[in-house]
Amino acid sequence: MNKQKSFSTQEYGKLYLVPTPIGNLEDITFRAVRLLKEVDLIASEDTRNTQKLLNHFGIKTKQISLHEHNSHERIPSLIETLKSGQDIAQVSDAGMPSISDPGHDLVLACIQQHISVVSIPGATAGMTALIASGLSPQPFYFYGFLPRKKKEQLETLQELNKISGTIIFYESPYRVLKTIENIGTAFTTETNIVLCRELTKLHEEYIRGSVEEVVAYLSENTIKGECCLLVENIQATSQEEGFDSDLSIIEHVNLVVDLEEISVKDAIKEVAKIRGLKKQKVYKEYHG
Repeated sequence: MNKQKSFSTQEYGKLYLVPTPIGNLEDITFRAVRLLKEVDLIASEDTRNTQKLLNHFGIKTKQISLHEHNSHERIPSLIETLKSGQDIAQVSDAGMPSISDPGHDLVLACIQQHISVVSIPGATAGMTALIASGLSPQPFYFYGFLPRKKKEQLETLQELNKISGTIIFYESPYRVLKTIENIGTAFTTETNIVLCRELTKLHEEYIRGSVEEVVAYLSENTIKGECCLLVENIQATSQEEGFDSDLSIIEHVNLVVDLEEISVKDAIKEVAKIRGLKKQKVYKEYHG
């Protein structure tokens, strides 16, 4: 058992997890700026990048690098610094430390040594994109960066297709088209998605539509800037809720045609959505 009282008087220093702006420098909080000034040391993913932020706010605190390639050798010395009573702020290049960024290993090491870890609220791309996407915000599942190799990516997406709700990914603009095409394979080409890029910056953009529509757009338009990709997995939700009816698929399609006065094509889409099935399966069953 490990019990932490974050703000009681303690022998050791504290590790502060400080989010940094994901684009717009105005998104940093007053508390974050104060802590970056007050701590004894800042552990940065990239000291050069963080120095630009520190210069902007007139912060003189010393930095030390902490990233995925040096964390194993760096963490023991940081733990000793904290045990000596000094406070450390950890920052990534943008957003929350540990969220698709280095940081988790240091957090675990501090917890094991009964050093307080204090998280500071602030900017994070996934939540920023989710609440403006227009997709259902609850439930949601944050995944981050998918595997780059096609086979591994498809296998991961097929597993994620079992999850009900909106799924959040991060992606490079150079790979995002291929990733969306793979989403169309693992989910359906009619799955609703939202592609967000350049969040909080001057060229912030939301591209909303089905997989098929967004693929068509990206095939003719080049985009720049880091991307946040959200996928609304309605099919998984339908499967989880189940479909309780004695109607056959053919009877169900015909019923929807009569009740909603729509075409067979549109009724097939609706029945597939209600039953949590692939549209192609319903089409094949209906047309024999």
